[in-house]
Amino acid sequence: MAKTLFTSESVTEGHPDKLCDQVSDAILDACLQQDSESRVAVESLTKTGMVVVAGEITTKAIIDVPTIVRGVLKNIGYTKSQYGIDAETCAVLVHLEKQSPDIAQGVDSSVQKEQGAGDQGMMFGFACNETPELMPLPIMLAHKLAHRLSLVRKTSVVPYLGPDGKTQVTIEYEDDKPVRVETVIVSAQHHENVDQQTLRNDLLAHVILPVCGSWLDEHTKILTNPTGRFVRGGPYADAGVTGRKIIVDTYGGAGRHGGGAFSGKDSSKVDRSAAYAARYIAKNIVGAGLAEKCEIQLAYSIGVAAPVSIHVNTFGTGKVSEEKLSELIRTHFPVKPKDIVEKFQLKLPIYHKTCCYGHFGKQDLPWEALDKVVVLKKEAELEVAVK
Repeated sequence: MAKTLFTSESVTEGHPDKLCDQVSDAILDACLQQDSESRVAVESLTKTGMVVVAGEITTKAIIDVPTIVRGVLKNIGYTKSQYGIDAETCAVLVHLEKQSPDIAQGVDSSVQKEQGAGDQGMMFGFACNETPELMPLPIMLAHKLAHRLSLVRKTSVVPYLGPDGKTQVTIEYEDDKPVRVETVIVSAQHHENVDQQTLRNDLLAHVILPVCGSWLDEHTKILTNPTGRFVRGGPYADAGVTGRKIIVDTYGGAGRHGGGAFSGKDSSKVDRSAAYAARYIAKNIVGAGLAEKCEIQLAYSIGVAAPVSIHVNTFGTGKVSEEKLSELIRTHFPVKPKDIVEKFQLKLPIYHKTCCYGHFGKQDLPWEALDKVVVLKKEAELEVAVK
């Protein structure tokens, strides 16, 4: 019996990098709210007392960027100067320009030309049967811990917490099946006068046990604020930048990553839209029982509609051949940019809700639908019958 350990981490919405992701996606949503054809590529940076917004936007929308930024900060809970940034008084610097026409001519569709990919690159999607969400267990528990940490802060169950925080979960596997939590780490920003034993007791009672209880045993290591103190956090302690939590956003390292970030990008950027499509494909393959674990790679050339390659890896768990799965993907799934956008309605302002606690595993997102399971099962039965 082979035993292995695997670890994934997550962060709260008050983490400086996640703050920036939320600013970028809030600006994207504001543009799409008024103009569904908006082209947006917005990066944000934060440090003590300031947020910088830069990038390219081509839109008919009229938006007030500083107001959007302050709204994001207020919603997170950055309303005190001791947290490193105050929604009311912080500086907001804006440098936005129009999208390059060289990019637009390759991406825009017309009567003569199909919409092409917004950039070259490769995107990965992943699914496995470890959780009801068909996600890896380590990242799902880490996300749930981080979300719970923010929830108990905002509802004043643990009123002395600050907005910043990180979680980490190590799962022990036996023969590739999760059996227990080996280690839980929760680092939570807190007020000056809170002692660490009180903090630990509250985190155990209100965060760790409600999320991980059934996976814990007497040998599980539980670490809370391992440095012994976490008063200074947020932009005060660390600069934040959009797109710096790409593994948190996806599968916690369990699947490969093509390198492209998501937040602040409209759906013409395949870094985002094709990664959503790849997850949709992988999840439906696993949901149909055609594999216990599946990874999909889609690769594109800028300005070209069809992917230059589709790769399927079922890690030896496939019930049908990977060659057959590749055929099924081309037949039944959207893989061209225009088809992906239409399938998931990606011109709607849905993005701000994606950018905290993972872009995958949330049942209300369109790329999480299991609407191809029936046809995949039918096709698989036909292949088995032929054999």
